[in-house]
Amino acid sequence: MKLVVDSNIIIAALIKDSVTRKLLTHLDAELFTIKITEQEIKKYKEELCKKAGIDEQTFSLITEKIYDKMIILDDNLISTKIQEAKKIMDHIDAKDTPFIAAALAIKAAIWSDDKHFQKQNKVKIYKTNELISL
Repeated sequence: MKLVVDSNIIIAALIKDSVTRKLLTHLDAELFTIKITEQEIKKYKEELCKKAGIDEQTFSLITEKIYDKMIILDDNLISTKIQEAKKIMDHIDAKDTPFIAAALAIKAAIWSDDKHFQKQNKVKIYKTNELISL
């Protein structure tokens, strides 16, 4: 199974040692994300550390462990499907359009608990609880 992982899934795994973190590090699937996610996490690193109650070194170790299981997709690959993705997602939530483009580009599903993704029907969406049951 190929899954494009939404930023909120990664952020949830960074904040709390939870089922989400265990899935990210142990799920038998090919996991992908986009550069925007990495940039967003770097931008909010201090706030995420505070919410998680961890220092920056621990945060870096957890982040590294999570990203070791993922491939960060190149923006050029995503751009090949961005127009198609805009037609699908921009009217719902434009911030999620790059994730749709990524999924289309590599023929993958998306892992997200974001309700916005459920409003489209071109890309399969898996919620965390669905992946647990698999």
